[in-house]
Amino acid sequence: MQRQDTTQAVLWALLATALFVGVAAMAKHAASTYHVLQILFFRQIVVFLSALPSIARSFPHSLKTQHPGLHALRLAGAFVALSCGIWAVSALPLTTATTLGFTQVFFVALLALWFLGENVGAHRLGAVAVGFVGVVIVMRPGMGVFDPSALIPVVGALGAAVAVTAVRKLSQTDATATLLIYQATVVGGLAGVPLIWLWRTPDLAGLGLLLSMGVLATIGQWAGVRALRLGEASVIGNLEYMKLIYAGLVGYLLFGERPDGATILGALVIIGSSGYIFHRAATARTRPAPR
Repeated sequence: MQRQDTTQAVLWALLATALFVGVAAMAKHAASTYHVLQILFFRQIVVFLSALPSIARSFPHSLKTQHPGLHALRLAGAFVALSCGIWAVSALPLTTATTLGFTQVFFVALLALWFLGENVGAHRLGAVAVGFVGVVIVMRPGMGVFDPSALIPVVGALGAAVAVTAVRKLSQTDATATLLIYQATVVGGLAGVPLIWLWRTPDLAGLGLLLSMGVLATIGQWAGVRALRLGEASVIGNLEYMKLIYAGLVGYLLFGERPDGATILGALVIIGSSGYIFHRAATARTRPAPR
């Protein structure tokens, strides 16, 4: 791989992580006025509009799937992940919500072992166990300071892991347009139906905020895909931890948040263990196959 491509990949990845943290900060602000599901609904409107060209090119063939049950599981996971992601930043400091969101790495490793039959290995399982120790440090149960809201990003991470694991399986048989159309419509629909009771009509500034979150999140996804096309997945994956630095800075500057010692220690444990999982996965991909 050329050095220029690697540099560009790193820059795209840094942009993607910055945009996602920016969207999280905007969601934290918006959640003081609008319900979590209304924020998610507007985001899915933008996702749907951005996916329309891909959907239109293969419609109605894009509606066909060989695994409707797996799609349902994936969409349930995606809905839980997206809604809990917004809920978490509204209820917790940005750094804490971001740190606990990294538990997705551990859940993916376990689900890959149980449902995809991937060879996870003792080293990676050990890293998963250490990672959950970091989660316990951040959540601090039994120390008189446990916040039940800390469970929200962990549940969201589990939902995201279910969605990622299902996509790994579905991508072998279903087209990208099929994945796009089901997530854009079903997740948006699940968020939209309760708005019959929860809707709050936004003013012009609020409408701009809600739509901007969807636009920036879509750009962030595009930048992340661009980074993965130019760089190695192991390098890009480890840059995800820049979210913690961004979240710490944004949380301090905009919301006056200061992470405590337990959060910092737990974050270091989680980063170390999930970084090791990335390293093991990269090593496995580059290791020559036995003859």
